[in-house]
Amino acid sequence: MKQILLVLSIAIFLLSCSDDAPAPNTPVVFDATPFAFDAQGLPVPALPSDYPLTVQRVQLGRMLFHEKMLSRDGSQSCASCHQQKDGASDIRQFSIGVKGLSGTRQAMAVTNLAWHRRGFFWDGRAPTLRDQALHPIQDTLEMDETLPNVVLKLSASKIYREQFVRAFNADTITSELVGIALEQFMLTMISANSTFDKVNRSEASFTETEERGRQLFNTEFDPTGKVKGAECFHCHSAPLFTNDRFMNNGLDNDGSFSDLGREKVTTLASDRARFKVPTLRNIAVTPPYMHDGRFTTLEEVVEHYNTGVLQSFTLDPLLQFNVTPGLGLTQQNKDDLIAFLKTLTDQTFLTNTTFSKP
Repeated sequence: MKQILLVLSIAIFLLSCSDDAPAPNTPVVFDATPFAFDAQGLPVPALPSDYPLTVQRVQLGRMLFHEKMLSRDGSQSCASCHQQKDGASDIRQFSIGVKGLSGTRQAMAVTNLAWHRRGFFWDGRAPTLRDQALHPIQDTLEMDETLPNVVLKLSASKIYREQFVRAFNADTITSELVGIALEQFMLTMISANSTFDKVNRSEASFTETEERGRQLFNTEFDPTGKVKGAECFHCHSAPLFTNDRFMNNGLDNDGSFSDLGREKVTTLASDRARFKVPTLRNIAVTPPYMHDGRFTTLEEVVEHYNTGVLQSFTLDPLLQFNVTPGLGLTQQNKDDLIAFLKTLTDQTFLTNTTFSKP
């Protein structure tokens, strides 16, 4: 028996000396390998220059996006309210936080954020994406945690301590680096492979209904009634399908504003009831709609712009023809328009495993 044990010990020793054997306590080092950002046919955006995208930073951001330690009781992550299968949005009217309380606005989809320049959230209160990433963590209606506590929890994890070194060459984890890492990952969440995109690349064709909808989408209203136009392209032009502006789209009138929108941030009366124009990409899978989730179907949304726009002193001039009597779209027009909107669904984005939990 002793001879057998001796032979085994020698074998283990020789194996440990082999070039193929992993070296014990291999040091973790900073890895600056650039992340190969692919705009996927969209205009090339201006990416952060202070912290260029790297493979390890994006990986850390992905880990943090799915990390429930960011919430007070370890029950929720960013991904909890931004489900990939739902276009990185929340299909509940309002997200429910760790204390069982509901938010006050519908969770916006976190797609194609690399092209946003005018602030984040419905009211634009976060000037940068890295700043936006930290808000839900601290919001008492959402994850209800403090940044110092988040740093303490992450610092207690060997996995995270090592990943912050690989990503930032940082021996100390900070909340600033947490926000930057989350920003890096969300910048890569690009949706650009819908039927619409495939048609643009001559890889597919619209049906007759979809093509009629596309033409309505891109046609201005004709006061003479000779040509039907839905006026959508002014605010939701291709390829991003948002103008990245804050606008009042006529949900309420001067006497019924339940949410002051951007005015809460700027304190300017001229910003009353103005909200960020969301992208229409994946719109068919991201109900409910509007900042307060008041519409549950695309049919309701289209009818709002057809006959339901209310006049107010901050209503955007682009919607002047939507006010009563409205655009006068027929049922066929509305059906065609919705058919086109459904061509903006990107199944590749909804199932891309590089966005799922690592």
